[in-house]
Amino acid sequence: MKVTAIALNMFREAVRDKILFNLLFFAMLMIAGAGLGGMLSVGEQARIITDIGLAAMNIFGVLIAIFLGISLVGKEMDRRTIYNILSKPISRPLFLLGKYLGLALTLFVNILAMTAVFVLLLWLIGEPIHPTLVMPIAMIYLELLVVTAISLFFSTFTTMTLGTIFTLAVYLVGHLSGLLRSMTEKGTSSVRFLGEALYYLLPNFDYLNYKRYASHLLWIPDGLIGSSVLYGLFYIVLLLSLSVMSFQGREFK
Repeated sequence: MKVTAIALNMFREAVRDKILFNLLFFAMLMIAGAGLGGMLSVGEQARIITDIGLAAMNIFGVLIAIFLGISLVGKEMDRRTIYNILSKPISRPLFLLGKYLGLALTLFVNILAMTAVFVLLLWLIGEPIHPTLVMPIAMIYLELLVVTAISLFFSTFTTMTLGTIFTLAVYLVGHLSGLLRSMTEKGTSSVRFLGEALYYLLPNFDYLNYKRYASHLLWIPDGLIGSSVLYGLFYIVLLLSLSVMSFQGREFK
């Protein structure tokens, strides 16, 4: 299939990207540092490794999603290969979907690699690998898929520099939307409207943040998992749809 070919080509390009390996190296270095810090804290090894390990997976995964995601269309334009690709019998929606799936595969492989280092550290200090770690890691991956969809959307109509800034801004606001909403409640009507708009329009990444459950080895309620998955998928589908609409109307000269 054409989409599969584009996705695999995107995956191969990402694997050859130096940024990917640099970020992955620093992520694993941070996870390893968490293991050292845990060994120095008697009785707190597992919690420290879990907290820092999951945070490293999240932060560096987001950086990979943004820097590679924002270049999905931008690099093709810089190389002027976008004209050759779109001249072939492939629609623009399939082109974007293939690019997105290729980066999703790249992120999945990176999450697996970082998870392997994380699990190895827990094993080295003699801590059991608790099954409550599975869903928080899965939710980190879902969050990365949402961030990738955001970066893809911006890549369809703006430059890579502005797209990176916009995606970072949406990501940060998405983690602070609840706080911003509460801070604007006592402001003027326009300020309150802005706070409400940001809260409801932008993805609230706190809905996908289950790290606190992993730190305390707590099981996540099934209903909460289902609603979080649907929430993440909703934004992915919405953003991909908006990306297609934006890309369809773009003229390449």
